Amino acid sequence: MARRHSGDVCGVHAIADAFGPAARPLTIGLEEELMLLDPVTLDLTPCAADVLERLKGDPRYVPEQPAAQLEIVVPPAATVGEAIAELAVARVDLARVVDGLARLAGGGVHPFAAGLGAVAPGARYAALLEEYGDGVMRRQLAFGLHVHVALGGPGRVLPVYDALREELPAIAALAAASPFYEGVDTGLASFRPKLAELLPRQGVPPELPSWDAYAEALRWPARSFADACWWWELRPHPVHGTLEVRVADTQTTVADTAAVAAVVHALVATLAERHDAGELPAPAPTWRIAENRWSACRHGVRGTWTDPRTGLTRPMAARLHDLLDALAPAAERLCCASELEAARDLVERPRAESARALGPQGLAAAAAARFLAPTPSPRTDILPGDLVD
Repeated sequence: MARRHSGDVCGVHAIADAFGPAARPLTIGLEEELMLLDPVTLDLTPCAADVLERLKGDPRYVPEQPAAQLEIVVPPAATVGEAIAELAVARVDLARVVDGLARLAGGGVHPFAAGLGAVAPGARYAALLEEYGDGVMRRQLAFGLHVHVALGGPGRVLPVYDALREELPAIAALAAASPFYEGVDTGLASFRPKLAELLPRQGVPPELPSWDAYAEALRWPARSFADACWWWELRPHPVHGTLEVRVADTQTTVADTAAVAAVVHALVATLAERHDAGELPAPAPTWRIAENRWSACRHGVRGTWTDPRTGLTRPMAARLHDLLDALAPAAERLCCASELEAARDLVERPRAESARALGPQGLAAAAAARFLAPTPSPRTDILPGDLVD
């Protein structure tokens, strides 16, 4: 799902066409941003252009703004299992291609790399440098997992989008796994959102009451880069015709990626069903969702969740277990029940805590060692015993 654009993607009719019946309902696609590591030091190494040359145009792999980052693109699949199988193969194939040049790792932020990195070549990235500045763009060493779900028609998309906004902190907490920055423990479960916030249009997205409002958002300001720089943690994607959830850290293993993807898939399906039944509430205020976002960033699953309507606060872990219970029927219908159940392990054994126990150097070594860990696996987190290659 590379960010390529053609035609007028900002017109209301073009958007309606993108989200029309051609987009098969509830298919799921994945985008995984990966670290390229020096084979010896495990520091970030800006060799994406060399890797892409070796890949010879393989459409599964696309460049990103950091020169030490490469993205795997998994096209729409009927189930999480099918998408994860494609991702696992893509990881293996990529590891084979980069052998001798780099190693690969998943994670939200590299644990000890310098904060300023090289920017990939290309006209688009040069334009971003010009717009936002060298000191900002070179700090975008953030690695995310993006999950796309198609709803099969424009009628459901914006109501589900508005409802999904308030669940973004729960997904972020579940996937939080990047406590270190430049070798220092930040005290956060995930530092990645802080790097993203150096740029505009980040974090909790605004309400979108209509397609006219969405088209206007894409057109404003006229000098902007349209949806290519509409970087909210959730967006209706006008090219792919999907809801794109962009809130999760890249996961170390494909097994953990499967768990996060299953939560998103089942959640979108559940909200779509509630919309069809006329049961979705009015959109929650953005600033209240942002309060939960901060707790997820700071504490992950050990934080709190505050109901954006009643103000009642409870442990995020309890909120997540209740959410997984509520999503189980949809997961069963979507054939991702086992992957959804695996998400409970992310609640009980937070990956940010496992990462913190290893320290910056140990985390980099463990992430590289487990890049090709099989899925499913009975133990999917990063532990000291995993450091053996």
